[in-house]
Amino acid sequence: MTHHQSDRPIFAAPPRLSARPRRRGRTRAAALLGAVLLPGVVFLPRSVLAQGAAAAAAAAPTATLTKVASFDHQVTGVTVSKDGRIFVNFPRWTEDTAVSVAELKDGKLVPFPDAAWNSWRNAKKDEISAKDHWVCVQSVVASPNGNLWVLDPAAPAMAALVPGGPKLVEIDLKTNQPARTIAFDESVAPQGSYLNDVRFSPDGKTAYLTDSGARGALVVVDLDSGRAHRVLDGDPSTQPDTGVTVTYDGKPLRRPDGRGVEFAADGIALSPDGKTLYWQAIKGKTLYSLPTETLAGSITTALMPTALADKSVSGRIEIVGENGPADGLIIARKDGRMYVTSPQDDAIKVRDLSAKGNTLSTVVQDARLRWPDTFAEGPDGTLYVTTSRIQDSAFYKPDAPAALPTELWSFKPGTPDATGSTAPAPAAR
Repeated sequence: MTHHQSDRPIFAAPPRLSARPRRRGRTRAAALLGAVLLPGVVFLPRSVLAQGAAAAAAAAPTATLTKVASFDHQVTGVTVSKDGRIFVNFPRWTEDTAVSVAELKDGKLVPFPDAAWNSWRNAKKDEISAKDHWVCVQSVVASPNGNLWVLDPAAPAMAALVPGGPKLVEIDLKTNQPARTIAFDESVAPQGSYLNDVRFSPDGKTAYLTDSGARGALVVVDLDSGRAHRVLDGDPSTQPDTGVTVTYDGKPLRRPDGRGVEFAADGIALSPDGKTLYWQAIKGKTLYSLPTETLAGSITTALMPTALADKSVSGRIEIVGENGPADGLIIARKDGRMYVTSPQDDAIKVRDLSAKGNTLSTVVQDARLRWPDTFAEGPDGTLYVTTSRIQDSAFYKPDAPAALPTELWSFKPGTPDATGSTAPAPAAR
């Protein structure tokens, strides 16, 4: 026998009984018939279930992971140039890595820009200059003008800074040679700092950095002059959240000595129009934003007392929402939504920024995403993400190998509806 969708019985848990007036006529008869035929079961309209199913489908993970490359060392940063060249970096955390920055060619790592820049070693730090060699590179980012920028906090093992080492280096991708180096002194990168990630304004005039070190901050760099200035240094928005404990595999992630994850301001993203900057701490749950016009103004107030300058900036901070502990952030050119790595649950999530209060939806959750770290977007809109496996490193597992195998993955963002847009689901028909 064929049923129309609207006639098909849909089962649901019975509602809690309460005292009600005695019903008459058809309504009472129908209720009694339902109780006789199917005790403990009530009938719901098909349209009610359809709306719930549509919402569940929108939130369901839909993206498919593709492995791009496997590495024998711990990777963090990745970026893709306008012409599709892929670059990655390997910080000097638990090993004296032989390659800090590389281009990925035909599945192989080629030291970039050359072997000489990659020749610095912990064991040779008194012999090799830190200002023109990679010391402990944390991030690589292709800028709007098509060149590659390399951020080197120069703090091996995320510990003491190597004097003269903290820098932001631009490499001309037409010549594959360094074009300029912006060195950071102790007013920008003091001992205890760890410059983490960077974004560039669409006009290529300003860089915005996070400092995830002992005292979190943002750093604003005027690229024309090379002047840099710390802002929100010590502000609650850039510090670890004491109310958050980063977990992994269902347990607090701690070092053998009991210390947990303490990374301050880390993930950073810039709106496509360059007007809004977003950031958050890994040991945190809150995503913050700020108009970049406020930060650009901080360059001109660099001589103002820090407390006064930061007060004028902090007054413009907005809370966007809660991400939970997150590492990488990116706003995709293709759909304008923010993608967020979620290390605690091996997932990548997405946030619709079109309205305040929108929540995260899961794009993909996969056990192979062991600490999804940094995003990059290719020319065709493909998103790339590294898995740095921080929870598996010797920082937290003393028996882990010094050289930690890691991966680079990619996935194709779907349409907003397919990847769990937080916009209202269309009405069922």
